[in-house]
Amino acid sequence: MKIAIMGYSGSGKSTLAKQLAQELQIEPLYLDRVHFQPNWIEREPEAAREIVREEMAKPDWVIDGNYTHLLREERMRDADEIIFLSYPRLVCLFRAMKRHREFRGNTRESMADGCIERMNLEFAWWILYQGRTRPRVNGFWNIVRTYPQKTAVIRNDRELRKYLSERKRRVDSDENRNEGDKEI
Repeated sequence: MKIAIMGYSGSGKSTLAKQLAQELQIEPLYLDRVHFQPNWIEREPEAAREIVREEMAKPDWVIDGNYTHLLREERMRDADEIIFLSYPRLVCLFRAMKRHREFRGNTRESMADGCIERMNLEFAWWILYQGRTRPRVNGFWNIVRTYPQKTAVIRNDRELRKYLSERKRRVDSDENRNEGDKEI
């Protein structure tokens, strides 16, 4: 299973990636860890793309992030599932602030070592406005239109719970079907 998770900053991409990767018994690839090296230094783009290529060569992957220069078209094309977390701005800001309180002075699992959790006006502005400019929003919705059969748009936690519940039923049903095939 190959899963691409995209969405706005603070929407819960990394949390969902970790959960789905655990179900698949693999490690997620957090594109923030690929894009940044320790202490918020940006990785050379081709070296970053190579890390993503190596991950995408695996039979199963969960990749969290939006970076267009990190093979976004290829990730979306190759994914079996695409999940777009389209949560409201204020929910994302609240979650980012909560995350900052939880990890203040530390590095989250989904960030490169030495990238200390931060919350400042610049990042708040990104969550509320810069990360939702028309070209960025159109980029997300173009993916939804291009891959409607494999894309789930999640707008709130209730929709996420419903999606995960339906996904679990689907996966369990597929596993039961595969078990029946083995017995024949």
